[in-house]
Amino acid sequence: MLDDRYALAHRLYPYERAADQDAEVAAHHPVVVIGGGPIGMAMALDLALRGVRTLVLDDHEGVGEGSRAICFAKRTLEICDRLGCADAMVDKGVVWNLGKVFHGEDLVFEFNLLPEGGHRHPAFINLQQPYFEKFLVDRIRQAQAEGAPIEIRGKNRVESLDVRDDGAGIEIMTPEGPYSITADWVLACDGAGSPTRRGLGLGFEGKVFKDSFLIADVRMKVDFPVERRFWFEPPFREAGDSALLHKQPDDIWRIDFQIGWDVDRDAELKEDRIRARIDQMLPGVEYEIVWTSIYTFQCRRMESFRHGRVLFVGDSAHQVSPFGARGANGGVQDSDNLAWKLAMVLNDEAPEALIDTYDAERCYATDENIRNSTRSTDFITPKSEISRVFRNAVLHLSRRHDFARPFVNSGRLSVPCIYDGSPLNGADSLPGGPAQTRPGAPCPDAPLEDGFLLHRLGTGFVLLAIGQEPPDTSGLRSVSIATPNAETRARYLVAADRALYLIRPDQHVAARWETATPVEIEAALNRATGKEMA
Repeated sequence: MLDDRYALAHRLYPYERAADQDAEVAAHHPVVVIGGGPIGMAMALDLALRGVRTLVLDDHEGVGEGSRAICFAKRTLEICDRLGCADAMVDKGVVWNLGKVFHGEDLVFEFNLLPEGGHRHPAFINLQQPYFEKFLVDRIRQAQAEGAPIEIRGKNRVESLDVRDDGAGIEIMTPEGPYSITADWVLACDGAGSPTRRGLGLGFEGKVFKDSFLIADVRMKVDFPVERRFWFEPPFREAGDSALLHKQPDDIWRIDFQIGWDVDRDAELKEDRIRARIDQMLPGVEYEIVWTSIYTFQCRRMESFRHGRVLFVGDSAHQVSPFGARGANGGVQDSDNLAWKLAMVLNDEAPEALIDTYDAERCYATDENIRNSTRSTDFITPKSEISRVFRNAVLHLSRRHDFARPFVNSGRLSVPCIYDGSPLNGADSLPGGPAQTRPGAPCPDAPLEDGFLLHRLGTGFVLLAIGQEPPDTSGLRSVSIATPNAETRARYLVAADRALYLIRPDQHVAARWETATPVEIEAALNRATGKEMA
């Protein structure tokens, strides 16, 4: 259900006849991205900014409708900052760090997701997915004007793939009929229902939870604080077994109601039924319903995200429950992990085996997201009476006792994965080094005199030298911090006085030392680019 005034769909890439449609021989493209949602656009933009000629095929002509994903995490904003579009997202979005958990009418506890300073971006922003997509497309248009090799074709629906050892043949349908192209690599970013996945006869493994949740996005002018509010067994019992409220831009508020499994979905989506729930939750408040939907919790993934020259990214590869905001955020991290690897392979800077580490690292990250989402789901929707008794006992204890609060799970909110055990991880030779910056970990931001650390690190391999001059490493860019401030010391040194970090293009740590020779650094670089796997 959608109010037209809330539709953010714009014909940002209307159908235009392409030269490929008139070619006598199927045109060839290095990379074809299937799907123009947020993950597909982030994927294509990242590749194009690295000089990879990329074609996006989308069966629509612009961004989607309805809010769908709304919570975008700090890590996603850091990635979008490297892509050049984070500022627009933060400016439009609703910034929040504080969350509150209630049981009935009682506040159980509150939490701050970013209790420390010295970060450029907030813990989270709330921003409707169509806005997120639009800002990516706007950045793509800017990049195109600057010469980036990227093309978007709207109303180009992929009908079939002929997967080969060296790429794929692609059959495409347009308003003017079919045509064919070929590609070295195909990136399936076509969502949870992925026609690409189904067309190749591939499936998901995992669990569908027997419960239903109603989303209602409403427009209202209220003086509520900007925070995430979650109720277990809310006092407004018409809502269901749990409820969630938080703010989006344009005076839109997201409300989630847990409504049970054995429900008549058509009946629950009728306006009078939705209003009965909202009126009990927000008595006396004037509001306008602008978008509604019903969903179930699903925690599933493909067995492998790579199938030859076809790679699955985002929801086409995995699904998690929305509580925790791990879907879109995880998908953006997929694209961030894959883009630099594919660019290096296409530029003959790394062996094709490097692509296998996309599957290894992001399957590992997905399993972590599924594990956390499953635990959230089990806590939010107890499957037995004894589970409910345990859950409510934890909530009761948490009102007064700190030890119980880590057991409360209203959705463990998205944090980036640390790729422990990755085949790309090198030496960990920094005595007393912080756990948060061990090999495989994403680099935490830190303030510098002239800005922030992550901005200085850039988008390629870089050697970060703290408290010392970097060794002379041919062709490897370095960033030096001669005198680290308190934030940098806490996040990168702790007990050490100096350190060297080899940082990957996705700003994950590849290796770290107290000191290192050029030979040791080169060995770590070879490992991080997959050359030891060739």
